[in-house]
Amino acid sequence: MVHDSDFSIDPLDIIAVGAHPDDVEIGCGGTLAKLVEQGYRVGIVDLTDGEPTPGSPGPEVRAAEATKAAEILGVCHRTTLELPNRRLLDSFEGRVALAKEFRRWRPKLVLALGSRTPMASPDHWQAMQLTEAAVFTSRLTKWDDQFDHLPPHTIAGLLYYSLDFNSLTPPPQANSFVVDIGSSFEKKMASIRAYQTQFPPAKQSLFGRVESMARYFGQAAGFEFGEQLASPRAIGVRDLMRQLL
Repeated sequence: MVHDSDFSIDPLDIIAVGAHPDDVEIGCGGTLAKLVEQGYRVGIVDLTDGEPTPGSPGPEVRAAEATKAAEILGVCHRTTLELPNRRLLDSFEGRVALAKEFRRWRPKLVLALGSRTPMASPDHWQAMQLTEAAVFTSRLTKWDDQFDHLPPHTIAGLLYYSLDFNSLTPPPQANSFVVDIGSSFEKKMASIRAYQTQFPPAKQSLFGRVESMARYFGQAAGFEFGEQLASPRAIGVRDLMRQLL
């Protein structure tokens, strides 16, 4: 893993943002592992440490689980911001903290939480708004004093992943597509299982739900397993036959 104090490394191609450690693994872990397989440099930013939670002895244990999950997926950098779990809000301070990570690591693509999760943590919805704002804020000029004088960085692409497994309706962003995660599905599942404090025997049903969704999305697109992502922009095609065949 790369430490925040080492600014000499190469930029990241992709950063996935979650409200808590385990969000990105559940929502888009297969996509991240697939991107790593394809040679891209992938990072994860957790906005909070996810603590306290009922089954965890403390933040150090949760952080160790997150490190193990990142190693399973093959990501080369993971960091946790010091924003408050259970009280996460889309604030100016949070936007700046995340935008600093974008300016420091200079990703081409950001993956963000993309929907509310009723009956689950409201942090997820706040994380979506905060990430969208940080993508915009990252590129603003004449404001370097707010960002430790890190230079502005324009992010080319933003995509959404979902943690809502309870709704029968499509996600709010209509421009959705499916990523083939057949080669990385087992890494996705192993990365989620790394969070032993979060998924004890009483919560093992999550794994069946995650697998069922991956099979559903994958088979809808002609794959064995898939993850659904959505784009705030319409998805265009230049080579129609190559795209379809």
